Amino acid sequence: MTDSRIDGASSGVDYIAVEESAPFRELKRRQRSFVFPMAVAFLVWYFVYVLLSSFAPAFMAQPVFGAITVGLVFGLGQFVTTFALTMGYVAYANRRLDPGAEHLRVELERAERGEA
Repeated sequence: MTDSRIDGASSGVDYIAVEESAPFRELKRRQRSFVFPMAVAFLVWYFVYVLLSSFAPAFMAQPVFGAITVGLVFGLGQFVTTFALTMGYVAYANRRLDPGAEHLRVELERAERGEA
């Protein structure tokens, strides 16, 4: 017989049931609905940069302003994109994920104390 509670504790919290619950599934759906599209978009942007660097060196070497080239702008854009995605995820999580996670945490703590 398997016990789905952490460390086999008899706290009354069935973590498998929590994971299969509608609120938890909705939380995972919301998280994935942000993470997967953004990961795909970033990877496409990254591979376009790499491919342009490899197969369009003349384009990447074009000056934009003084010694600043298209390749340098795109390369620095990778850093900007990384920070923008991070800030976007934090804002999204604060607004769309954290309230649901907090509600689940409170419910689990209540169940752990034996309160229904």
